[in-house]
Amino acid sequence: MEEQRKFVAAKKVLQKLNRIFRFANRNDYCKHNPVILLKDDIITPKKKNQPALEESDLPEFLKKLDDINVYITTKMGLRMVMLTLTRTKEIRHSTWDEFDLETDKPLWRIPADRMKMNRDHIVPLSMQAVKVLKKVKRFSRGNQFVFEQQNNPQKPMSENTMLYAMYRMGYHGMATVHGFRATASTILNEKGFRSDVIELLLAHVEKNQVRAAYNRAEYLDERRKILQWWADHLDEINPL
Repeated sequence: MEEQRKFVAAKKVLQKLNRIFRFANRNDYCKHNPVILLKDDIITPKKKNQPALEESDLPEFLKKLDDINVYITTKMGLRMVMLTLTRTKEIRHSTWDEFDLETDKPLWRIPADRMKMNRDHIVPLSMQAVKVLKKVKRFSRGNQFVFEQQNNPQKPMSENTMLYAMYRMGYHGMATVHGFRATASTILNEKGFRSDVIELLLAHVEKNQVRAAYNRAEYLDERRKILQWWADHLDEINPL
């Protein structure tokens, strides 16, 4: 079973066998529990990174994104993922009251209960991200979710909507929505932006909570500059 990569199933079978032999031991049906010897033989597979695009793939991807016939929130949702480097869930469940757009320094405040690390996350918005949001607003039929379902505007976009759009574009097995974060991280690091600030953009947790709070405030302007550079870079490839 392990050779067939049925790791979860193999572990469950081992647990059941262990319970059976422990019962047998207690009731004198057998003297030994052979399952104990197998405990270390079930090897947990290493977590694989999500497949992601290379920088050279971006022109073709953005062209296909422009051309694909999908609902506007799906298309703009993918753009927003790329522009903000946030996770799919954070985009899908975003609500209009989280955004402060009528300012010279627009922000998106994501509450902790929707973040993977259970901490509030502030995203400085580029001019292009604001443009995406205003475009989505023109087509919005609900009053809560930014990226609403096509058939039910009172609900957020379904979990795999953006991923299936990428499949239709020909990227099945080649890239995922989550993979845009890795693509951007690689490019930004190669361009010489500070790696610790890039990690903050990606909302990767800082173990030292005092330092984390300091970083979130101290690096906000720098994060804004990086995201604006990134948005401009995407615009140079394929204007929004």
